[in-house]
Amino acid sequence: MVRTGVGAVLGVPRRAWRWWWRLPRLRRAAVAVLTVSCLLLTPVAAVAVALRLEDAGQPRDDARTCGRDALWLGHAWVDGRKGPSDVAALAASLRTTGIRDLYVHTGPLEADGTLHTDLYPRAAWLVAALRSAAPGVRVQAWLGNVVAPEHPEGLHLDRPAVRAAIAASAQQVLAAGFAGVHFDLEPVRSGDPGFLDVLDRARAALSARGALLSVSAPQLDPLPSLHSVGRALAGHPKWWSQAYFGQVARRVDQVAVMSYDTGTPLPSLYGGYVAQQTALALEVTPEGVDLLMGLPAYYENDHTHWGGAETVAAAVRGVRLGLGRTEPDRQRFGVALYVDYAATPQDWADYREGWVRPHRAR
Repeated sequence: MVRTGVGAVLGVPRRAWRWWWRLPRLRRAAVAVLTVSCLLLTPVAAVAVALRLEDAGQPRDDARTCGRDALWLGHAWVDGRKGPSDVAALAASLRTTGIRDLYVHTGPLEADGTLHTDLYPRAAWLVAALRSAAPGVRVQAWLGNVVAPEHPEGLHLDRPAVRAAIAASAQQVLAAGFAGVHFDLEPVRSGDPGFLDVLDRARAALSARGALLSVSAPQLDPLPSLHSVGRALAGHPKWWSQAYFGQVARRVDQVAVMSYDTGTPLPSLYGGYVAQQTALALEVTPEGVDLLMGLPAYYENDHTHWGGAETVAAAVRGVRLGLGRTEPDRQRFGVALYVDYAATPQDWADYREGWVRPHRAR
């Protein structure tokens, strides 16, 4: 027999439900509120349980650095605020890490895609100094800006002239000696053909000069087509589809997932989310492309980033779990720390102890 009504939905026997229904109106109203709350919270609880399960278990011992990690560096390195002593200190610090690539903020790009050379007057000096102090470390120019239509004043990737100018700017910075270009354009909507064209143009220009192309990428859909839901409800394209992420990855030498600002309130949930993101990205990143997972080496505390939850330690654990379960033998894989000027000694210690030389107990 098919049961209907609120009692059936909650699994309450009909006789018991009739007894509750005879209670005063205020009591019935409280029950109704509780019923709606349970129905609304059930999906949230299910997500929390799923992420907690993703964070369960022990990472594999061999899930650790392959010497292909990266670090985002602020603009002070190319505008004259940093000097020789800073380079020496940075080089000494890098020797105890797996960091091979430095993304140095060299932009921002203008709204028309061009780049003013007076933004990076010390870039050539920095590249030469690091080449001497830290041989083997590659210095890339980090170029970015906000993107339309979410930011109407930003880059309009639907305009061919803007796309051509961005590619030209990528080629322009190579004159300073950079080993490559790292794009961080936000927010690019999942499926955007203009961004793919920018990558195609830049790849052609950089490859002809023997330079690298890398890109920052948003997180992947935790559930199928979730990016569409986020765009419809909030107008903000938080995620990319797995298919679009794969299209981007096939056009670059490196792709770094910005696996932070997730809104998860507990380290275990954040670690589980990063483990899931790592697995999703691994599934569609070609073997010949470096996949890097971002580590939040900074502290903020708001609804998008809970400082006590989104830590380097939790992220490293998630990365190791996702890597070990999905593609443990992959060599073209690493992590990327964001960002040098906000990273604390504890962030660096968690990176080194958790990823560079992980202990079994972790």
